[in-house]
Amino acid sequence: MTQVLPPIPPAQPVPPVPPSYPPPSLERPPSPQRRPRRAGFAVAVLTGALVVGGGAGVAGAALYDAASGGSGNGTGGTSSLPVVDNGNRAAASGSVESVAAAVLPSVVALDVSGGGAAGSGSGVVLDTDGLILTNDHVVTLGGEISADQAEVTVSFNDGRKVRATVVGTDPLTDTALVKVDGVDDLTPITIGKSSNLDVGEQVVAIGSPFGLDATVTSGIVSALDRPVEVARDANGNATAYPAIQTDAAINPGNSGGPLVNMDGQLVGINASIRSTASGQGAESGSIGLGFAIPIDEVLPIIEQLRAGETPTHARLGIQVSDAAGQAGSSDTTLTGARIAELEDGSAAADAGLKQGDVITAIDDHRIEGTEGLIATVRSYRPGDSVKVTYLRDGKESTTELKLGSDG
Repeated sequence: MTQVLPPIPPAQPVPPVPPSYPPPSLERPPSPQRRPRRAGFAVAVLTGALVVGGGAGVAGAALYDAASGGSGNGTGGTSSLPVVDNGNRAAASGSVESVAAAVLPSVVALDVSGGGAAGSGSGVVLDTDGLILTNDHVVTLGGEISADQAEVTVSFNDGRKVRATVVGTDPLTDTALVKVDGVDDLTPITIGKSSNLDVGEQVVAIGSPFGLDATVTSGIVSALDRPVEVARDANGNATAYPAIQTDAAINPGNSGGPLVNMDGQLVGINASIRSTASGQGAESGSIGLGFAIPIDEVLPIIEQLRAGETPTHARLGIQVSDAAGQAGSSDTTLTGARIAELEDGSAAADAGLKQGDVITAIDDHRIEGTEGLIATVRSYRPGDSVKVTYLRDGKESTTELKLGSDG
C-alpha cells in the first residue's frame, strides 16, 4: 500500500540495531495514504488534471462538428475521413486483455483508517468465504496503528463496498489477511507457483495506484530472488524477502495487489518500489523497479494466520554483519555475512559454525551480505534442511543443518 496524499516522505534516520540485521535498504514499502492536511490541494490537482483532459476533448469535438457539420453524437454523424470499424474483438488467449478480464473480479481496493490516520491499498480475494490477502503495512498504515485499531472498507470490482475485519498480520513477511462476511458471488483468484517464474517472463500487476481502482499494468520479471529489506521494528527485526523484481508499473496504492502470470495465476503480492524521490514532500512513483513477495514464501504464513496461529519463521540463531575486504591473501573481494555471535543450542551452533565465519551461500543461493542472508533464510520454513557454505580462515567449507524456529 502506498502513500497518495501527501507524497511519500523521505526515509527517516534509523537508530542503531544489533549486528544481526542489515541497515535499512533504499527499497521502502509504498507508504500509506494520509488524508488529513493538504489533502484538498492534492485532490484539486488530480481533479484538475482530469478535468483539463476532459475539457480539451470536448472542445476538440465541438470544433470538429462545427467544421464538418456532423451531428456530434459519435454514431449517427458523418465524416469526410475514412474510419475502419473492426468491432470489439474477443481477447486473445494469454494476452494482457484476457488476463485482466479474468483477474479483475478478484482484486479489491482497501480503505483503512484509525488513530486519526487514513490510507488505501489493494488486496486479492482468496476464497468464497471472503478471505482477502494484502500487506501488513496496508492494514497498519505503515506501522502507524495496530491491526486492532484498523477500520477496513473493501471495495469490490462490481462496486460493492463492505466493512472487513482483520484476521491477522505478520510484519516480518509483510503479510495480512482481512475478511468480509455475508458477501456472495466472490471470485477467488487462482494461485500459481512463483518458483515457476523465469527472468523475462511477462507478468501483470493489478491494484489501486493513487486511489485509481482496478488499474492494470504489465511488464516482465526483471530479476528473481532479489533481497529486499523494507522495514525494521523497534527490536531490529527486519522485514525482508527474496523479491520478484518487475518493471510493471507499481505505484503508491498498488501494495497488497496481485502480480499474476499470463495464465492469470497469482505469483506474487506487490509490496514495494524503488523511487528516486527525496526530500520532504517529494512525489514517489514508478521508475520500473517494483518488488513483489513470492506467493510460495507466504502460503505457509497465510495458513497460520487463517488458523488463528502466530506465524513462525526459520532462523539460524546468529547475529551477523556485512563482510567486506580481501579473501585471504588473494585479490578476490570477500562478500557474505560474517557471524558476530551465536546463540547456544541454535541451528548454526549445533552445525559447528563459529564466530568469525563468513556465510557465502545457503544451498545454491549466493549470499552477498546480511540483507541477502535474512531474505534467503526467510524463504525457508522451520525444520527445513539446508547446506551452508562458509569461509573460515580463508578456507571454504560446507555444513548441513536443520533450520530452527522463532516460535
